[in-house]
Amino acid sequence: MRFIKGFWMALGMFTAIPLPFHVWDEKLAKIMIMLLPIVGLVIGAIWWGISLLLLAPGFPIVIVSAVLMVIPFLVAGFIHLDGYMDTSDALLSYRPLEDKLRILKDPTVGAFAVVMLGILFILQFAAVYTIADGGRYLALFMAVCVISRSCSALAIFFLPHMPESNYIAMLGGSIGSGVKIAAGFIMAAAIGFSFLYAGPYGLIVAGAVVLGYALAIRKACKAFTGVSGDLLGYSMVIGELCGLIALALLQGF
Repeated sequence: MRFIKGFWMALGMFTAIPLPFHVWDEKLAKIMIMLLPIVGLVIGAIWWGISLLLLAPGFPIVIVSAVLMVIPFLVAGFIHLDGYMDTSDALLSYRPLEDKLRILKDPTVGAFAVVMLGILFILQFAAVYTIADGGRYLALFMAVCVISRSCSALAIFFLPHMPESNYIAMLGGSIGSGVKIAAGFIMAAAIGFSFLYAGPYGLIVAGAVVLGYALAIRKACKAFTGVSGDLLGYSMVIGELCGLIALALLQGF
């Protein structure tokens, strides 16, 4: 029951999926974060299912690709995309930490955020177009979403938090080793699925997600001396983009 309630909390917090009711229990915050990868599974399954529906009737590939490109952002309520834009704006300012923090919190959209959003959309559309045109290993959409969110869960559990981060108040106290192990197990299961489904190609895609996420969170954590929701969203978007690019490049093999 605790896991079901924690999962329901995670769905309400990290997706825009309409729910008949919302619940919140501060004591289940750790479980909610641990189940974030399962939320990724739901988002990835929706992404994969829509891709199968749109590709089957022979709709124009450009239209299909444009729709598929925005599906994960749409289902997640653009929450991670918002973090990507805010963090990009702050990082590319190359200003002192105090100024970076001010830019990170600023609700207005800066020039760097717009430029980086354009670059993201161009690369993501190109990757999704190539994947849709090739039509191979589409179920890896699920693995990409699960692995990226597993990385975020582990980052929350193991990396220092910014003083302004909501996760400090939300998680509170120590996090049991069982919760951390469970999050790692889910990630390992997603990587195992990738291998069983697509062989070495699945491992390449999974590795691209992890590597992209790791490089992004390292840069962000170093710049801000800790992680926050925005920085996690930034890293998640980059990790998933790296996974999609890897999957696109493998379509010809």
